[in-house]
Amino acid sequence: MSTHLLKRSDAGTVTATTQHRPAFFDPGSLPWLPWVMPGTFFKLLNVNPMNGGFSMLLKVEPDNWAPVHGHLGSVEGWLLEGGFGYGKDDRGRPGHYVFESGGIRHEPDTDKDGMVMFAIAHGPLCGYNDDGSIAGIVDARAMYDLAVAGGAAGHLPKPLDW
Repeated sequence: MSTHLLKRSDAGTVTATTQHRPAFFDPGSLPWLPWVMPGTFFKLLNVNPMNGGFSMLLKVEPDNWAPVHGHLGSVEGWLLEGGFGYGKDDRGRPGHYVFESGGIRHEPDTDKDGMVMFAIAHGPLCGYNDDGSIAGIVDARAMYDLAVAGGAAGHLPKPLDW
């Protein structure tokens, strides 16, 4: 079996898919909305109803500590401003990439400057009560509903199943 790479001269044999919405938008046009933990704000960029994941800009106030929460899927992020981390020896600064595995539970904290991060959650997040029971789930649907309530979901397609 041979593999054929599409060459520019072959463009007439393949047609481009028509996009259902523009590929680009300016996240600066979105307001910062309150998120699920005190001192946190978000701009929802996209949702994935297939796995419950979402992408967002996350802004956290200075010297903020997040209670223990878990990741049902991995989370990736690119730190844009400020800093955060886990204890004194595992800290990120602007330009750093962070990967948090699915299945972990942790309690990050921000530096004196707070932070802004582009983040992709590859599945829902889970908050816990002090006794270990589940306090809440933050998935694509919850994020979409928060963005709609804040008037900041016009750039997102409405998921068909919702």
